[in-house]
Amino acid sequence: MFRLSNLIKSTFQDVKSRSLNGSIMIWNFTNRCNLLCHHCYSKADANEKDTLTFEQISQTIPKLKKAGVNFVIFSGGEPLIRSDIYDIAKVMKENNIMTYLSTNGMYINHKNVKKVINTFNYIGISIDGIEEVHDHFRGLEGSYKKSIEAIKLIQEHGGNAGIRFTLTKETESSFYKMFELCEKLNVNKLYISHLVYSGRGLDNLKIDISKEKRREYVDFIINKAFEYYKNNSNIEIVTGNMEMDAIMLLQKFEKDYPNFAQKLKEKLLTWGGNSAGNRLGNMDWAGNVKPDPFFPITIGNYLKKDFDKVWLDEDNELLRNLRKFPREISGKCSQCKYLTICNGGSRSRAYAISGDLWSEDPSCYLYDEEIN
Repeated sequence: MFRLSNLIKSTFQDVKSRSLNGSIMIWNFTNRCNLLCHHCYSKADANEKDTLTFEQISQTIPKLKKAGVNFVIFSGGEPLIRSDIYDIAKVMKENNIMTYLSTNGMYINHKNVKKVINTFNYIGISIDGIEEVHDHFRGLEGSYKKSIEAIKLIQEHGGNAGIRFTLTKETESSFYKMFELCEKLNVNKLYISHLVYSGRGLDNLKIDISKEKRREYVDFIINKAFEYYKNNSNIEIVTGNMEMDAIMLLQKFEKDYPNFAQKLKEKLLTWGGNSAGNRLGNMDWAGNVKPDPFFPITIGNYLKKDFDKVWLDEDNELLRNLRKFPREISGKCSQCKYLTICNGGSRSRAYAISGDLWSEDPSCYLYDEEIN
C-alpha cells in the first residue's frame, strides 16, 4: 500500500509519515459473495459455504496480537454476509487490533449502517467504474447503484467511506471519472489497485493494461495528489500492488521540488516497498496463511498450528527470503538503483508469469535508462 497523499503532505510539512506499527493481515472470513467480479483472487461466489467457525476465529485472534499484528482488513468474499462479523470485530477490539472493512457495500442498509460505522475504523467500498462498467465488471446489474447508496448512507449517518477502484482494461475507460466521483461524493479516500494475476485475475490476464498506459495513469494519479494537497482537499489517494509508483513520485520531486527530494527518499526507504510476508499477510477461510492474498504458496495453516508460530517461524525459508531487504531479485531488478525503494515489487505477479518467485515483476513500467 502506497500512501501517496500522505507522503506528499508529510514531506512538504516535514512531519512524520503515516506508518504501520506492526503487521496488517487481510483476513478472508468467507468465500461467499453475491457478485462475480472478473478480477477476484479468491474466485468467490454465492454457492460457497462458510467453513470457518466463530470459535476458530476468536481463538486465533490473540495469536495475531502475539505475532505483532495490529491491523486486520475484513475481507472475503463479502465479509458482511457473515452474521457474526460484528462479534468477530468486537473480539478484535478487545485485543487492541484495528479493524478495516473491505466490502461491496450491498449489505449496508438503514438497519445496520450505524453498527457498521461504529464497528470498523475504516470502510472501503469497491466501485470499479461508471454504472455500466461497474455492473459488467462486478457481474450484477444494479450493483453500482446499491454501492453508491451505501456510501451516501454512511455519510448521512456521520461516517465516511473510501472508494476502492481496480485498474484494468475493462475499467480504464472510467479511470478519470473515479476522481470526479470522489469529488462529487466528497469521500475521504480513493484507493487505486493495480491488477495482480491471481484467481480470476490470472484467468483474465488479458484484462491488464499496458506498461505505457500504466505510466500515463500513474503520472495523472501523482499530479492529482499534488492538486488535492495544494487545494487542501480532504481526499487521500492511495495506490496498491505497484510499488514502482513510489519511484515515479521520487522522480517528480527530483525534477520539480529538488530541495525536498532527499527528505522524500528517506521516507520511501523507511517505507521499504513491497512488504508481503513481512508487514503484510493474508489468512483465508480455510485456515491458510500466505504472504499476500495473491501469493501462490502458503506458509502454514492457523487451524493446524497457532498463527504466531506460523508467522514468526524463523526456519521458514520463504519468509526469510521475503524479509530480506532488499530482496534478491533477478532480471532488471538486479541492477536497479531503486531496488531499496520498491523491494522488487510483486512476487505473486513474478511467479504467475515466469514460475519463479524471485524474477522481476513483469508489470514494472520503469525504463532501463531510468534504473541503471
